[in-house]
Amino acid sequence: LKDELFRIMNRRGIYCLVFKNPWVSSSVGALGKLEFSPGWHIYVGSALGNAGFSRVRRHMLLSAVKDRKPRWHVDYLLVSPYFTLDSVFCGETSGRLECRLAGLLGGREVPGFGCSDCRCTSHLFWRKEDPREEIFSAFNDLNIPVHMKNIK
Repeated sequence: LKDELFRIMNRRGIYCLVFKNPWVSSSVGALGKLEFSPGWHIYVGSALGNAGFSRVRRHMLLSAVKDRKPRWHVDYLLVSPYFTLDSVFCGETSGRLECRLAGLLGGREVPGFGCSDCRCTSHLFWRKEDPREEIFSAFNDLNIPVHMKNIK
């Protein structure tokens, strides 16, 4: 699967980052101090720009090295010692479907997180249990083939 994920890096689409974390209170840019329940967090993002899924590669590198100043909301999780990037899901599409994916996943959300450029209330969702099967199902509901990579 590693080869498959990197094969699509120059393409475009939507993605999910899956984090595992303990309870933590942490500052996230303009959102301020937030409390994160222990368990799993799913971040839904778009890779429709010129760089495509290279954005996902940047997220994976930032999570591994943690050496940059956070720029976007999700960067605060990526550089945090309390959040572990567990897996990445990429679905190739030319449609702006990240909000539909976020709507399908829904559930307990972190208000305002990762959605400053849309009308969604959040693009970060909490789960008590491992959400990977649910994410596969959501991509399937959108009829988008998905590539998944376990990070840990």
